[in-house]
Amino acid sequence: MLYRERNYRNLKVWNAAHALAVGVYAATRDFPDGERYGLVAQVRRSTVSIAANIAEGAAYSSNASFAKFVDIAYASAAETDYHLLLARDVGYLNPAAYDALTLQLDEIRRMLAALRRVLRKNSGTTGSRRSAVAFR
Repeated sequence: MLYRERNYRNLKVWNAAHALAVGVYAATRDFPDGERYGLVAQVRRSTVSIAANIAEGAAYSSNASFAKFVDIAYASAAETDYHLLLARDVGYLNPAAYDALTLQLDEIRRMLAALRRVLRKNSGTTGSRRSAVAFR
């Protein structure tokens, strides 16, 4: 059977991660100018990394390779979680915005963990098997 590339845009978790990145960009727009290359850059980079690693991993033909990128995305989600916590605690991010963003982030982490389990379970496949949990 020929390998058919996974379309990352059809992954629920990628769509959620992309929406989070858009939300983080909006939430950090009003951070102090002095944080442009500090916390703003860090939280944006780690958040974008979640969706970017899902997209890159989906392009690989093996589930085992995809699972490695899902692991990286999960780690980026943990990093994002800390950056958001710091932004809230230093007063750059109001508690309501923090709660909304971390609610999204928690759901993404749950979906990444589920996707990782499915990919590891099916790591002997050519990458053409898809989980109903992961795709819309």
